[in-house]
Amino acid sequence: MIYRNATIEDIPAIAELQQKYHVTTISEEDKPHGFVTTLFTDEQFQELIEKENGITIACDQDKVVAYVMAASWEYWSKWPLFQHMIGDLQHTEYKGTVLSTENSYQYGPICIDTEYRGTEVLKNIFEFSKTQMSQRYPILITFINHINPRSYAAHTQKLGLDVIKSFEFNNNNYYELGCHTSN
Repeated sequence: MIYRNATIEDIPAIAELQQKYHVTTISEEDKPHGFVTTLFTDEQFQELIEKENGITIACDQDKVVAYVMAASWEYWSKWPLFQHMIGDLQHTEYKGTVLSTENSYQYGPICIDTEYRGTEVLKNIFEFSKTQMSQRYPILITFINHINPRSYAAHTQKLGLDVIKSFEFNNNNYYELGCHTSN
């Protein structure tokens, strides 16, 4: 398995994986096993790659089997949910530090092909991405919909993220989680 930063050439494979596991297009039989909720266009993928170096992928031979996104709050500020989270940063504390756009970044979504779930891919792609971002930010922040228990378990039990609080946005309930980027 190879873990690396995505390039523009990887966008079609990333988009295909997103389509397969997005909440609006995932099969009902796959839904209980986890899904992604933020839908990206090819242009948004390109901007994330070029301006943030913010997509990490896992490749099995030539096949992209997982991706994780990570970027500054500035990148995410186009979406209403992230605007809400940015506005709340000053009221959010992680292990004694009040969060800001300067000391934290947004991690996720993460998407792993079903065939590779339950393997080392989750931990390895997470660590690769976190290491890349640790050069810019000391705190990783993410959110998980309450109706996605598989993702919640993976992030809290397997990756060790801490639940900071819960919040509501657009009639959905989310956990906000975090961790320090340096071990």
